Amino acid sequence: MSEGKKNHAPLENAPLSVQLAVDLIQLLEENKIDKQVAVGALEIVLKDFKNKQD
Repeated sequence: MSEGKKNHAPLENAPLSVQLAVDLIQLLEENKIDKQVAVGALEIVLKDFKNKQD
């Protein structure tokens, strides 16, 4: 069993926000996105989604 699959069982019971966060982290890391670029992009996304809540 691969290391990534070992951790899926507990994740299935996690809140959807945690599951999405883990998926996003994995996507960014697997694509070797520069950390500063990722943080900047995530800040933009967070601001956009917060503005849409109003």
